[in-house]
Amino acid sequence: MENRKKGRVMSGIRSTGFLHLGNYFGAIRNYVRMQEEYDCFFMVADIHTLTTHPDTKELKPNVHRVLAENIACGLDPEKVALYCQSHVFETAELYLYLNMLAYKGELEKTTTFKDKVRQHPENVNAGLLTYPVLMAADILLQRASYVPVGKDQEQHLEMSRNFANRFNHRYGEVFPEPYAFNFGEDLVKVPGLDGSGKMSKSENQNATIFLADDDETIRKKVMKAKTDAGPTTPNTPMPDYIANIFGLMKLVSAPEVIARYENDYNQAVIRYGDMKKQLAEDMVNFVAPIREKTEAIRNDEVYLRRVMELGAEKARKSAAETMEKVREVMGLKYY
Repeated sequence: MENRKKGRVMSGIRSTGFLHLGNYFGAIRNYVRMQEEYDCFFMVADIHTLTTHPDTKELKPNVHRVLAENIACGLDPEKVALYCQSHVFETAELYLYLNMLAYKGELEKTTTFKDKVRQHPENVNAGLLTYPVLMAADILLQRASYVPVGKDQEQHLEMSRNFANRFNHRYGEVFPEPYAFNFGEDLVKVPGLDGSGKMSKSENQNATIFLADDDETIRKKVMKAKTDAGPTTPNTPMPDYIANIFGLMKLVSAPEVIARYENDYNQAVIRYGDMKKQLAEDMVNFVAPIREKTEAIRNDEVYLRRVMELGAEKARKSAAETMEKVREVMGLKYY
């Protein structure tokens, strides 16, 4: 498989929260394209979740939903390794060894660690501090060269390269350097409906369109999107919050529809109520098939179990090969 493809891709998907349009256009759409051209390992990061969500009651339904949503969006478990992090036991071993190459000072300086300490001052655990080491273990275990990540994870990816280089320098060449990868295009940032920031699993859920939202919820959210009285003269510069609505339209609406509303704006005759109704229907038409397919998959536990077993088998085969090399170059093979 790998010989015919361009190289190995690895990415993790957190098992908290619901996937939304930002996740789809920012990541999953690219994953679907990658599976045709690359040897892909896509992991549901259930262990990472424990750093901030120690209560595991919701873990199983959340993992099932994330798997179902990703498959509904077009990931094919036959073409990729789609697996749960906790099912690959070799991760813990490599994580342990890499911790010996990670320094307290560099871990404390990471932006995400500082953010999480502010958000969860009562739960500053060692897992939170060593989150970048676990992320490095996930990537290096599959010896991936390409990691599709957002801007917020680039610092962690740089640390993964550092750990790979330290390990290779100290013990011997095992790991390729992993680099951010997105088909050489700018990453799509999907704006929130309130005109500020981007869609988010956790912040301002009314400004985010989730792949699980029903038709009426989508319509209500879109109709509340921020607008104004409209331009009073032709060719008025577009305020950010109006540009955001056009940006969302470009994701789900037909080109001629977008062109019509752009022309109306430039002619200063645009009716934002009509535009939002159009956007709402186009969003509904985009999300509904994904939501319905997700529900069908979620309700088929036999199928989901088969997906997880198949994914774990692929990921563990690759991981076992890596750990053989790791133990060998570290001098841990005593017989």
